[in-house]
Amino acid sequence: MKTSDLSVDSRIVSVLREEGIDELYPPQAEAIGPALAGDNLVLSIPTASGKSLVAYLAILNSVLRGGKALYIVPLKALASEKYEELTKFDALGLKVGESTGDFDQIDPKLSKYDIVVATSEKVDSLLRHRTKWLKQITVVVADEVHLINDPDRGPTLEVILVKFRTFNPHAQLIALSATIRNSPELAEWLDARLVESEWRPVPLREGVYLDGEVFFTDNSRAEVDGDVSPVNGIVRKTLESGGQCLVFVNTRKSTESLASELRGLARKHLGPDSSSLAEAATRLVADQEEPTTLGARLSRCIKSGCAFHHAGLTTAQRRFVESSFRDGALKVIAATPTLAAGINLPARTVVVRDVRRYDSNIGYVAIPVLEVKQMCGRAGRPRYDPFGEAILIAKSDEERSFLLDTYLLGENENLYSKLGTEPAIRSHVLGLIATRDAASYDDLVDFFGRTFLAHQTDVKYLEDGIANVLDFLRSEEMIHEGDDLSVTPFGKRVSDVYIDPMSAVIMRRALEAREELTEFGLIHAVCAVPDMTLMYLRRSDYEWVEGFLDERRGDLLLEPPTDLGKYELFLSEIKTAKLVSDWVSEVGEKAMEEAYGIGPGDIRNKADLAEWLMHAMARLSALVSREATPAIEELHRRIVYGIQPDLLELVKLRGIGRIRARALHGRGISTMEHLRQAPYDRLKQIPNIGEAVARSIKKQLGQTDEGMTPEAAAGQMSLREF
Repeated sequence: MKTSDLSVDSRIVSVLREEGIDELYPPQAEAIGPALAGDNLVLSIPTASGKSLVAYLAILNSVLRGGKALYIVPLKALASEKYEELTKFDALGLKVGESTGDFDQIDPKLSKYDIVVATSEKVDSLLRHRTKWLKQITVVVADEVHLINDPDRGPTLEVILVKFRTFNPHAQLIALSATIRNSPELAEWLDARLVESEWRPVPLREGVYLDGEVFFTDNSRAEVDGDVSPVNGIVRKTLESGGQCLVFVNTRKSTESLASELRGLARKHLGPDSSSLAEAATRLVADQEEPTTLGARLSRCIKSGCAFHHAGLTTAQRRFVESSFRDGALKVIAATPTLAAGINLPARTVVVRDVRRYDSNIGYVAIPVLEVKQMCGRAGRPRYDPFGEAILIAKSDEERSFLLDTYLLGENENLYSKLGTEPAIRSHVLGLIATRDAASYDDLVDFFGRTFLAHQTDVKYLEDGIANVLDFLRSEEMIHEGDDLSVTPFGKRVSDVYIDPMSAVIMRRALEAREELTEFGLIHAVCAVPDMTLMYLRRSDYEWVEGFLDERRGDLLLEPPTDLGKYELFLSEIKTAKLVSDWVSEVGEKAMEEAYGIGPGDIRNKADLAEWLMHAMARLSALVSREATPAIEELHRRIVYGIQPDLLELVKLRGIGRIRARALHGRGISTMEHLRQAPYDRLKQIPNIGEAVARSIKKQLGQTDEGMTPEAAAGQMSLREF
């Protein structure tokens, strides 16, 4: 089907042509009719088969007629990608916005946008705040909807889909999914047209490597150099044919060691712009305000044309690796499976080295078929590769048969709702009562009766779970007693700050523990709640964590558990709290990386979680222990920047983080007035400041590059510390 034949605004067709899109793929052509007609749609097709374009066309068709669209994604990284893709349609006069954080804010600016890209959690938060513009939505897109199967993200996505179908039933719902076994069941639940296909724009050959040969599912074979490791042999063959390679392994350490191992091989296939890549890799380290050993290791790999990719990298590092690979500058990426979760990053060849990963509860477990299929689906770049190859690695004939039968020839798993857990139910029950979407037990039963969970299970099971949660919320004084359901001020606040009610109970217990609230006690309190993702406790950690606990036991606001079965979890809380405490004590990221065995991305992730939870605690303290609120708010601001109290004024300036603020403070500059009086020439000489930052500081203060306004110069004080 030609794009010129689409019944859409001619300006849309013009933009598509500018992007080189003149014809729709077969599954796109099948789906575009119901999509443009405003029908609910479930589009279940392989990776890189053009799901997003169908959604974009439906959005543009509706918005240009006066509608408003919401594009829901599971990950912040995916939100950024979709935002960038949708801004290509700016020429049509449409405004695109992105929102992924600040769960406790309504964010009125979003009402000005025609298209809003947001994570599931942000959308749920907006719904809880009764954001008015959501009623104007005409198209809702749920990307990666198969993640409804995910225990962490699935329940929220499921609930917000029910909410939209309830309060805005005329909005079109488009659900985009990888190929799944029970897609008809999902479409039936959403009352949607189903379009499913196995078609791919680039033919995919899937096979298993064993003893120097790849055995493909079409019964063909290919030889690979058996004198080197399987991965090296496959990568070499791919690079020699002019392709790029993605290698998926199961641990972060493996990504780094493999990328280092492949440096020599990748270097041989660098293009003429290799010097530009080397310069960019150097800048990637130099531009970091706080360089780390992980960043240095990544830079060395990038200079050779390969890289590693995992959650320990910073956002800037991950984006650089992804963009450099898309541009063809990088030849190989060794990655954990997180890279396969929705990010558009295809390659000629995909190697899945590991199909098992470690679970701290039960040991090594098999990776789901759907997840491996998503990795394999990255093979083959449309418009660049004549074919794609996905290869799994076996060590024996028995394993080869298992990999072929289970992962390459087997079907994906069914999707199952994960809303039935008590934490998920209690959080969403409180949210429904707080927003007056449910004023009685029957209202709650009715709402949950429209979920995917109810579509798959016995409603009686749900009724018991709801009744238990109501008893809990009443006992913790989050809802009033009686059959008519309404929230208390405390319950409303818990819903607004978007935390698990159990987290709020723990925070309140800490706030009421004693009059003097210690810094570490508050940090531990936010690390002891269900909403915090705890650090893994290694065997080598026990001794030092228990030693640290002995030193800080008197600071704790929450008593250690007497149950030995919970003690290990408690030590994980202490370890996590120690990391956050190090962060606000200005321990360097390099030192933290070495001490905890994690990357800067992990440090920022824990800091972000602690920031959100400390903000929530400050908001709750206004109802529970008002006199503690100022100290908690200050600690929250310190977590944002990772600083001690004496830097709080300096970091108010853009571009001034904890390293630059400490450099300024070390030269006797601790206030805005000091900055105003400091000569520009002296500022730029301070380590980590330089000309650009000094110029930015002076501009923000309303001064010239050369120094100060005449009024400021007249009253300049002597800064002997320079």
